[in-house]
Parts: sequence; C-alpha cells; structure tokens
Amino acid sequence: MKWPWQHTKEYPPFWEQYESAFAKAEQKPLAETRFIALDTETTGLDIKKDRILSIGAIAIKGDTITVSDNLELYVEQDHYDPKSTPIHGILKKGAYDKISAIEAIQRTLHFIGTDIIIGHHIGFDIAVINKMLQRHHLGKLKNKTLDTGTLYKRLQHPVNRMNMQQGYSLDQLSEALKIPLYDRHTASGDAMITAIAFIKICKRLAQNDTLKLKELFT
Repeated sequence: MKWPWQHTKEYPPFWEQYESAFAKAEQKPLAETRFIALDTETTGLDIKKDRILSIGAIAIKGDTITVSDNLELYVEQDHYDPKSTPIHGILKKGAYDKISAIEAIQRTLHFIGTDIIIGHHIGFDIAVINKMLQRHHLGKLKNKTLDTGTLYKRLQHPVNRMNMQQGYSLDQLSEALKIPLYDRHTASGDAMITAIAFIKICKRLAQNDTLKLKELFT
C-alpha cells in the first residue's frame, strides 16, 4: 500500500508531532526522567529482510516500574520465517490481536514520546524499528538510547571484566543480577526483565552518591 506522504514532501501529522516534540524536550533530573524499556520480537536477525512481529515496552521513573504504563502489540506481517517460531513462539496464524505496521508505528511513537529508550542490545531493536519506518517513508527514531549490556560492564572491576568485545546475553545478565526469567522471549516479558536490570544497575552505579542522568551516557 502506498501512503499519501510518499507523493508529497510533507510527513503525516503523527510524525510531525513526534519530531517537533524534541524541540520542546527539556533535560530533567534522573528521578523525574521517564525511561522506556523496549524489546522487539522479529521473524529473524536480518535487518533488511526480517520484520517485527511484536513490540513490548514499559515505563520506568525513578526506581519504579510503572506496570500500568506499558505497550504490547502484535504486527501483521506477510513475511514470516517458521524457523524463528521456537524462539519467540508467535505463530503466523496465532490468535493475536494484530494491527497494521503503520498503526504499530503510530502507537509506538505515541508511547515513547521523547523519552530515553532502554534495551538489551538495543541497537538491533532500534535498527529494525527504523527499517519499518523507512518502509513507510518516514525518518529515523530520534530518542536517546541506553544499552543494559554496556551499562552492566561498567559495574565490574577490570580484572574480572569479560572481554569488552564480548556481549552479554539477557540470560547471562539476568543470572548475574538474580532476575527471574518470566515470559522470556516475549517482547513484553523481555522489556520487563530489561527494566528490572536497568534499575538494579543504576542503584549499583550510584552506590552512596546521587547518580546524574548525564553519567549514564559517559
């Protein structure tokens, strides 16, 4: 399907609102900052070919996960790789309330606003979302991001630190931080695990001092 903005230089109102909000965004203290723990489940790991099947996200403010402030959606897709089903468990014709990709985009942008996105290996999730935006002739996400794997490495003493080139899986991170693996490999479940990990990491980084927002990006 072709959308009206493909033939004009004007983006749709929902994208204009998303972009313009960043001009008004203010830097807030860490305790007042809304973070979004986000995860995607996809048909595979090829960013160019594969598609998003599900997006899960939950809000964090201070050291609190706001369970009621969450997003969970399933996306209609023509492309589907059954080889990935044992991982994410999403069946092609499963009884999910699926929505179109463009509706998924609108709902995701509305939920994340200008807030900071937290994820484990978040680069992949951002890349597949940006690819979905590109397919609908929109721009890229403008939100700042933080990766729990990268933040966790800062907790370890150099002598005990894993090779900096080696990434942590979410399972490894959860084991290290003693986080139960409920609903693993669902977008909403992994987003919750990531949110808990982020709060635990921040508390350890702060120790007896007050952690500042800018310190998370250094």
